[in-house]
Amino acid sequence: MSTQRIVTAAVLTPLVVSALLFLKTPYVAAIAAGIFLFGLWEWSRLVGIDAPLRRAFYVMANIILMAALPWGHAVPLFGAVSLIGVAWWLVAILWLMRPDFGREAGRWSSSLKLAAGTLSIIPAWCALVLLHYGSPNGAHGDANGPRWALLGLVMVWVADSFAYFFGVRFGKRKLAPHISPGKTWVGLWAGVFGALAVGLVGAQLVGVKPSQLPSMAVLALLTVIASVVGDLFESLMKRHSGFKDSGTLIPGHGGVLDRVDSLLAALPVLWIAKGWLEL
Repeated sequence: MSTQRIVTAAVLTPLVVSALLFLKTPYVAAIAAGIFLFGLWEWSRLVGIDAPLRRAFYVMANIILMAALPWGHAVPLFGAVSLIGVAWWLVAILWLMRPDFGREAGRWSSSLKLAAGTLSIIPAWCALVLLHYGSPNGAHGDANGPRWALLGLVMVWVADSFAYFFGVRFGKRKLAPHISPGKTWVGLWAGVFGALAVGLVGAQLVGVKPSQLPSMAVLALLTVIASVVGDLFESLMKRHSGFKDSGTLIPGHGGVLDRVDSLLAALPVLWIAKGWLEL
């Protein structure tokens, strides 16, 4: 399985990096929307929606929402939606503290989890678009925007990889045994270390001054903590549904949602914290 993970990552990573660095923001936004929406299709399966027509209706409703945000020069709304995403993930932490909440199948539980899917996917997409464009209000672009978007993704990727490999090899004490038995405290700290290293090394590439490195360290720390929350929340949804993976599309990694779950929480937090820390 580890070999599959490495081979798949080696194939997909150059494609993602090239897209972020060389495509204009509208094209990145369209590609990201497709990826996130496929993850939302998988999400609907996790929350107990089996009928393809109902799942398609749910995804279509989110497509309309995505399309409506930039319509009529409403790009400044992206920042507000990203902030809503941060607020949602703070609520999600409370949900993680009560992992049995919403476990029972039913219309109320499914509706709540579908709303959670939208609150996870749409703000993450908005935050990625803003990071890539490099403007808090959509009025102008920033040459460092694509690099910021890439750095954010790399911090999360490295944190995930460090957490996986160090957790498997050295981890004993479980981080959240009732949600995701495979995650360990060793993995968490390894992921934090990896994200901090990437953030500080990559700071110069995105225009961060040496005097701002402490703020950059805080940004990396907040981002990786958020990524863990996103990962755990998707694990909780899988635990409620009884599925091991969200899908089988990506060899060695599971479904699309299994690959973007950490990003769903990390991206809004990264964008909002970046502005708050004036980076």
